[in-house]
Amino acid sequence: GEDSRSFHVSIQGTPPSIDSLGEIPIITAVAGGQLLLECPEGAEPHPNSEWRRDGSVLQEDARRQVLAQGRFLQLRAVAAADGGEYSCGASSALGDSSPRVRVRVHG
Repeated sequence: GEDSRSFHVSIQGTPPSIDSLGEIPIITAVAGGQLLLECPEGAEPHPNSEWRRDGSVLQEDARRQVLAQGRFLQLRAVAAADGGEYSCGASSALGDSSPRVRVRVHG
């Protein structure tokens, strides 16, 4: 079968470039900018939704905020350390099948 997932990205400042690594989209962001990742429609967000980077649950702080009950992840003042593979979904549903997007940071 075939599976398709779409990610919506909004960056203020220099537009990102989007490539792909196999089936994982790659988003290139500019250091110091803002990045908004949206959980794909295939992953039903709800209050138990979690965002992860490289398999570890992301904790919200002054730069990282989860919005709309987990539907969006906003990163402010993007830094090189924000690069990695992001996934979202319910904590019980996370695994290899979770929708993922890879973020690379330039600058």
